[in-house]
Amino acid sequence: MIEKKIGIINRTLPHGTAFGRESLDLTLAMSAFNESLSLFFIGDGIYQLLDGHNPSESLQKHYQPLFKMLELYDVENIYVCEKSLMQRAIAQSDLLIDVTLVDQQRLKTKLAVQDQLLSF
Repeated sequence: MIEKKIGIINRTLPHGTAFGRESLDLTLAMSAFNESLSLFFIGDGIYQLLDGHNPSESLQKHYQPLFKMLELYDVENIYVCEKSLMQRAIAQSDLLIDVTLVDQQRLKTKLAVQDQLLSF
């Protein structure tokens, strides 16, 4: 059986909705069955990778420490939109985990090769 390439796109802020947590839960679960998994952080989704969030005011669980588990689950294809970082004056060194920065063209190329895209 041929393994499908699955891309998970993160576009939302880390708190206020459950999208960030659901995306991370799905990623960790799928990593056990699929090695062709890629994570994309675009727009406000990059805030999920910034340290220092306090979700207690929104009555949500703090899920950011789980991003460090991606390495243990062999999730290596983690892409961040370079333009999104620049627009928000965020440096790559401010992010919780190691990522690959991609420009707009490379981002489109990476997304185009995925067999299935899931957006959160």
